[in-house]
Amino acid sequence: MKDPYETLGVAKTATPEEIKKAYLRLAKKLHPDLNPGDKHTEDKFKEVSSANDFLSDPEKRRRYDAGEIDAAGVEKPQHRFYKDYAGASGQAYESQSAYADFADRDNFFADLLRRRAHEARRARGADQHYRLEVDFLEAVNGAKKEIALPQGGRLDVTIPAGIETGQILRLKGKGGPSPGEGEAGDAFIEIFVRPHHFFSRHGDDIRLDLPITLVEAALGAEVKAPTPSGHVLLKIPKGSNTGTVLRLKSKGVLRGGRWGDELVRLQVMMPTQPEPELEAFLSSWRPANRYDPRREME
Repeated sequence: MKDPYETLGVAKTATPEEIKKAYLRLAKKLHPDLNPGDKHTEDKFKEVSSANDFLSDPEKRRRYDAGEIDAAGVEKPQHRFYKDYAGASGQAYESQSAYADFADRDNFFADLLRRRAHEARRARGADQHYRLEVDFLEAVNGAKKEIALPQGGRLDVTIPAGIETGQILRLKGKGGPSPGEGEAGDAFIEIFVRPHHFFSRHGDDIRLDLPITLVEAALGAEVKAPTPSGHVLLKIPKGSNTGTVLRLKSKGVLRGGRWGDELVRLQVMMPTQPEPELEAFLSSWRPANRYDPRREME
């Protein structure tokens, strides 16, 4: 294990606040979510996190500084001395026990290898990150999708109703396999919703511009209006204008147990082909109340 002070780039005299500040600076740069698929950066992030956890424990830090444990938290072998009393003078002398030192060192390395082998067997698989595009109506209504994996095979993804661009789905255990006997990593799916050619979404509401004829606007009518779940009959009030907004309740997005609405904005459309009868009628028509739609602009 590397020296935790060196890993965080701080001096051994660093205060807890300086250690925390150094960790946060490195974590922001090395976080796996900002470096998807970069194994080297992920390993560096783990080292930085371990070093921070180690030095944030006052007792571990004291014992490490005193040389009692190493950077992995394992006890260091201590030199053992014994006293041998000789001679009538009773004067004592000390000598190092080389056998005990080598025996402790052998035990230390054996324990270290066993621990590392156990950690390798229990290591968790790597997380995998994907980006999935879905149609507008699939995002509103929910859907089943598949992702083709780079290494082969496919991943089934359930799109929940009401999902939005930028949201991330987590599929537990669907990431990379463990190198040993540990759990598989997770799959993280970032969603991108493709725009629709006439629907738009605003929160939990759906908006729609609906063209209607001059006759439908003047006399009122019932017309078919599309919604994310299919067409419905919409009643156009008599005398409607372009910009009039009608509400279709609970025809929006379902989220959190609550339905949004569909807001239909009317657009009165004139015929695209010449209509001589309409032109003749309008030429002779004189409104009784002299209506002027631009009066308020004067």
